[in-house]
Amino acid sequence: MNLLHNLEQFYLEAKGNRWYRYFSAFCRVVLALGFIPSGVLKIMGERFTALPSNHPLGQYFDALHQTGFYYTFIGAGQLLTALLLLIPRTALLGALTGFPIMLNICVLAYAVRFEGTRITTLMLLANLYLLCWYYDRIKYILPFKQSQLAIAHAEGKTTNNRFPAIFFGCVLGAVAFVIVGNHFLYDIRPGNSLIECTNGCAGNSNPEACNNFCDCIYNQGKPLINCLADYEKANETGR
Repeated sequence: MNLLHNLEQFYLEAKGNRWYRYFSAFCRVVLALGFIPSGVLKIMGERFTALPSNHPLGQYFDALHQTGFYYTFIGAGQLLTALLLLIPRTALLGALTGFPIMLNICVLAYAVRFEGTRITTLMLLANLYLLCWYYDRIKYILPFKQSQLAIAHAEGKTTNNRFPAIFFGCVLGAVAFVIVGNHFLYDIRPGNSLIECTNGCAGNSNPEACNNFCDCIYNQGKPLINCLADYEKANETGR
């Protein structure tokens, strides 16, 4: 038996397990709830975030807010994705349309060192789980040879109520890894406000350089890359 056959065998067992089904429904609802508030605000034409304009992500959202109907278009797309996710028959389409949105948001959050990297990463992982959950429906567009196992699954489903402790243990482990790992990912972040940024300087290896970084972001309004360059240079010189 090859690897693909083994994976499909595991997949069929998971599809017939009530706990995996509950988790897929949970992921659909959580993703939808994540898209709805931001979508509504964009359709109403309101600024999406309270981040100050000098914040790297605040600058981005300010520019996005000024794009007119494009801003509304993005909000409508997020609301449509949320609606598709909430309806079981269209959930796959919602997962497919939501994935590029979540991937874009996640990469953006990491690029500007946003504090929301944890939640965006978890939402992206939830979206990936849904794509895996609907593998039986999207496999036909993948460059894989179709197996008889897939035909058997199309003809009938099994029911299994056993709690998958290993799977949910891995889920908890992934959540913990994302939360804890993000804490050590960057030695400095701009935070969501000047106070939040400067409060983190007490535990920094170079508090003076950290405070200068916060001043560079929030008072001088320089780009993140320039402020980071000054911070790294100050650390190299020990000043």
